[in-house]
Order: sequence, then structure tokens, then C-alpha cells
Amino acid sequence: MRTATTIEASAFDEWSHMSDFVVQAEKLGLDICWVAEAWGSDGPSALGYCAARTERMLLGSGVMQVGTRTPVAVAQAAITLSNLSEGRFVLGLGASGPQVIEGLHGVPFARPLARMRETVEIVRNLLAGGKLAYSGGEFQIPLPGGEAVPMRLSMRAHHPIPIYLATLSPAMLRLTGEIADGWLGTSFVPEGAADAYFAHLDAGLARAGRYRADLDVCQGAEVAFAADEDALRRMVAGRKKELAFSLGGMGSESANFYNNAYSRQGWAEVAAEVRKRWQAGDRDGAAGLVTDEMVLGTTLIGTEPMVRNRLRVWRDAGVNTVRLYPAGHTLDERLSTLATAIDIVREIGTSS
Repeated sequence: MRTATTIEASAFDEWSHMSDFVVQAEKLGLDICWVAEAWGSDGPSALGYCAARTERMLLGSGVMQVGTRTPVAVAQAAITLSNLSEGRFVLGLGASGPQVIEGLHGVPFARPLARMRETVEIVRNLLAGGKLAYSGGEFQIPLPGGEAVPMRLSMRAHHPIPIYLATLSPAMLRLTGEIADGWLGTSFVPEGAADAYFAHLDAGLARAGRYRADLDVCQGAEVAFAADEDALRRMVAGRKKELAFSLGGMGSESANFYNNAYSRQGWAEVAAEVRKRWQAGDRDGAAGLVTDEMVLGTTLIGTEPMVRNRLRVWRDAGVNTVRLYPAGHTLDERLSTLATAIDIVREIGTSS
């Protein structure tokens, strides 16, 4: 398995701290650093900064939110970052959700599946150097009825730019298998992944005449190492409110893709009640419903032997790239956690 991490610039107190983390992660041998946008800093600016400070590591947008930019703006950013980094850029796209897209950007969230498919088609056209004339359900380029004529970008991509999709719903997973180079997954329980995720990815792959080997499965989770069982219990208890937020607060009252993903993996009743309490303002009550099993099943938290065994399960389930979110209160603590996790991934990559 390859190793990756995801950072978000606004999570650091200073830009220099983010830069120090990325530089040191590269020295540790990390393969890919994904940069998130969420509702903080924009991704491309931070990626350009990271590109200037690194030499080997791949850099990915993890993710650029479809709907907040036109497909042409996405392609322009991708080509610029790829050329700037001498071919080290990977384009990660995601639909996000109505809370961010409508609540923050003021853009309708309607028809995200069609918007994603058409965005990828337009981006690939432009990456190939083609003149853009596109007529779809979401995008009409050039706009009809005016005097504009089809154009091509004046900048060319000097290197291939893989496209990864961050998806959770069955329809989006099928689209990922059909058109993407990689899948950025989350809320992953390997024991339930065959039905919850891979069946849909494989259906999309089959639709396009492709195979699992054609898709990089890049799965992410927090990694934290506990010295003993007592420390582990404290760690797990501390993560329950974060998970309750994902189940109850990530999305709107009618659309929460994280909640749906947990529901498909055996926690439908708990996930529904957590969401109900969170939406009602009972955050502590929602967190109290989250079980130890839910935290441990979807993270890489445990003693070193536990995490090692868990990563073997991830590998055997079909994960090609593991995206590590290292725990720690300081930069040194996070880097130490990341270093240990990278060593374990390397170890299990050479063992059965």
C-alpha cells in the first residue's frame, strides 16, 4: 500500500507550520499529500505553496468542491498545479453537500451526479488540449444564443493528471468506478465494504469495461497509538463527539452522506438517532449514543499491534493507498504518529 495524508491549511496556526509538516512528511517517505478545502482555505493556493517546498511527493486536491468553480476553472487550476509541480499533481473532486454548497457558497446542490460527470468530461477535454464545445444538461459551453465561439485553453498540461472522486452514495460510487482513476473514500468499515462500497464501484468499472486494478482505492482514517488499554478507552471516548458531528451535523436535515454510509454498514438505527439528537441540539446525547465499535471500526486507533492488524485487514479488503490523519497536539506529535504509521504500512506491504 502507498501512504497518504490530508491537510487543511486553516487547521494550522501559521502557514509555516503547514509547510513544516508537509516537508517533514515528505522526508518520512509519504507518497501523497492531499489538501482539503472544506469551509476553510482554498485548495489550489495551499497546493502551490506545498509544491514550492517539496520535490518528490505527489500533491492532490482533496477535494476541490464541484459547484464552487466552473469546470474550466477546475481544469485551469489543475493544469497550472501540474505544470508548476512538474507532474506531481492529482485532481481530487467532490460534490460536498448542501450545507456547504448552498449554505456557504449560495449555489444549488441539485443534480450533483450529473454535475460531477459533466465536470469530469469537460476537464478531460481541456486536459487533452481540445477546443471546448459542450452541450450537457448542466453545462452549455459556449452559451447558446450569443456570439461566443468554442475556445481552447492557451496553457497545455505537460503531464498526465489523474482524477480521483470523493464519493459515498451508491450512484456516485458507480460513477467513480466508471470514469475515475481513483476513489477517495471515508467512513470505511472493511468488514462491510464489499456490499457498502465495492459492489457499486465494481458495477461502474464493469459498465466501462474496466477492472479493480484500474482504480486506486485511497481510503482514509485517523491514526492514533495508545500505550495501553486505559489510554485506548480515553482515546475512543474522545472521538465520539467528532463522529456524532459527522453523523448529525455534516449535511442538512434531509441529506447526510456520512450518516447514510454508516447506516449501510450496520448502524442504521444508531446513526438515525444520533442525527435526530444532534439536529435537536442535544450534542452530548448524540455523542453518548456512538459506540466504541463504531469508532474503532472506522478509524486506525489502537495499540501498535491493533493498528498493524487493522491495516492488514484494510489491505486485504482492497485498499491500495491508506490516507492517514495522524493524531497529536503538537507538530512533533503528529509527525511521530505519522512516522510510526508509515513504517507499519511499509512492513505489512512486505509481509503476508
